[in-house]
Amino acid sequence: MGRKTYVLDTNVLLHDPKAILKFTGNNVIMPLASLEELDKLKRYTDELGKNARFVLRFIDSLSQRGSIHEGIEIGEGVFFKLIMEVKSEKNFPLSLTTARNKILHLCFSMKEQKENVVLVSKDIVLRVKAESIGIKAEDYENSKESYANLYRGIRKQLLTKKEIDEFLVKGNVSLDLKEKPFPNEYFLLNAKEGSSQIGKYNVHTNQIEPLPRLKRDIWGLTPLNDEQRCAMDLLLRDDIKLVSFIGQAGTGKTLLALTCGLKKVFDEGIYKKILITRPIMPLGKDIGYLPGSKEEKILHWMQPIYDNLEYLCEETSPDGNGEETKRYIIDSNKIEMEAVTYIRGRSFSKTYIIIDEAQNLSPHEVKTIISRAGKGTKVILTGDPSQIDNPYLDKDSNAMTYVVNKFKAHSIYGHIYFEKTERSELAALAAALL
Repeated sequence: MGRKTYVLDTNVLLHDPKAILKFTGNNVIMPLASLEELDKLKRYTDELGKNARFVLRFIDSLSQRGSIHEGIEIGEGVFFKLIMEVKSEKNFPLSLTTARNKILHLCFSMKEQKENVVLVSKDIVLRVKAESIGIKAEDYENSKESYANLYRGIRKQLLTKKEIDEFLVKGNVSLDLKEKPFPNEYFLLNAKEGSSQIGKYNVHTNQIEPLPRLKRDIWGLTPLNDEQRCAMDLLLRDDIKLVSFIGQAGTGKTLLALTCGLKKVFDEGIYKKILITRPIMPLGKDIGYLPGSKEEKILHWMQPIYDNLEYLCEETSPDGNGEETKRYIIDSNKIEMEAVTYIRGRSFSKTYIIIDEAQNLSPHEVKTIISRAGKGTKVILTGDPSQIDNPYLDKDSNAMTYVVNKFKAHSIYGHIYFEKTERSELAALAAALL
């Protein structure tokens, strides 16, 4: 097929700072406009700033090995080149007043010179503009996984009533399945006669085993459906170090994670504390800067967590007033709430970490967070890839979809896809109709 020349938009490098190395056997071009955008972003203290600095340092290291303006081989057959300027093309239909149009102009000029050029961008508008002037454009696919074929963590299996009865007596059952189960996959075992049981796959015995019974509610909460029961089993198991929950609003993802965290920290002492974090990503139009200290600013973003905590405290209080319990939990300093921005560089041992709204994280960002986990730490990701607020992520490229498909074959990982909303009849109807 011959070598292709890939021109990288700035947002690709911010999404994956190692993207330059991912185009094996092809040419990779960085326009001057992208370099200038990275230079502006390098001062930021968030993940974008970190990624911008990483790319700039990498380019600087390449310049020590040869002329990046003339082009340099950087391994895996990748030929990298930084193009500062190109001569103006009379046939170019757009003005050169914006950085994105300058990138398109570069691609247009290279195409006029008969190069097999491809623009790579996370910006759908830029890709559409490129196609409109005859330039082939692609999304950055390296960190994409299929949401349509997403592993769900639960599957249904039809058995006879006799087989289900034997399952209860023997404590296990072997199933003849076309597809081998993944570690910690759950099975909803149903019989035509109406009998049903929940089982989980044990990768060590290659059998389906029953879930241990819950002797009582956990902080006033009991599972309302089979999905929640399986999710609670994952959260209570200390051998599972990474858990992910995907589901629409009201399915109980965050509430279940927080409930089991309270049990593990306050009742059993398995972990030292609960760390709750979420991306600072507004829904709708942002209201601007918030006053106060960092803690006071974070309070507004973490209000859904406080709502769940207040609900649990009320459920465990005899008189329905959970203020005293809530005050005890907060004053214990065993619950820490932090913005994702400030997680980088820290290390957490014996910590129960909940990453809420993880669909707004990129694969690179979630890698940075999960890699902070030290010994004895458990990480729970919750989110809904159908509700993404990050303009450069979609159902296939967000952190949730990426983690599920990368970790599903590992025994320290478990996943549940929630389908049933339990918040209220109104919430369930809204989720189904709107």
